[in-house]
Amino acid sequence: MRSLLVVTALLVTGCGKEIGDSCIISSDCDPNGQRFCDSSSTEGYCTIQGCDYDTCPEEAACIRFFTGNFENRPCTETSQCTLDELCSLEGHCVPRSSEVRWCMRTCDGDGDCRDGYECRDLQKMIDHGGEPVLAPGVPIDSKAPKFCAAAPS
Repeated sequence: MRSLLVVTALLVTGCGKEIGDSCIISSDCDPNGQRFCDSSSTEGYCTIQGCDYDTCPEEAACIRFFTGNFENRPCTETSQCTLDELCSLEGHCVPRSSEVRWCMRTCDGDGDCRDGYECRDLQKMIDHGGEPVLAPGVPIDSKAPKFCAAAPS
């Protein structure tokens, strides 16, 4: 019986945390190295970098952010941008090379997120950044996955 308890305890502690949980170092998220701790987020954020629309765990969605500040041409669709640019939700052409993708915890409302985090719906995505990576041809609209991200201070 004692050995069963030890095995159970090892299995529970070896699984790591879910996407969006707090962390200090990457092994807090996954001792096997599949997930890492984004320590630049408030109290850390367990995540997976470099995702696609169908590669995140079930509690998460793939979200892309664009690094840097851009005051590029306004756009309403990607065809208005050059081949090396995308049209962001904010309505500007941004360089594809500035895109980073992270698995982020999905939510229905702010109560689903940790303290200091907000559930980003379409309007908050436009205001504060981030947008879901969806299957080709699927538009980003009010039905798109919402996600927990650090609330602006």
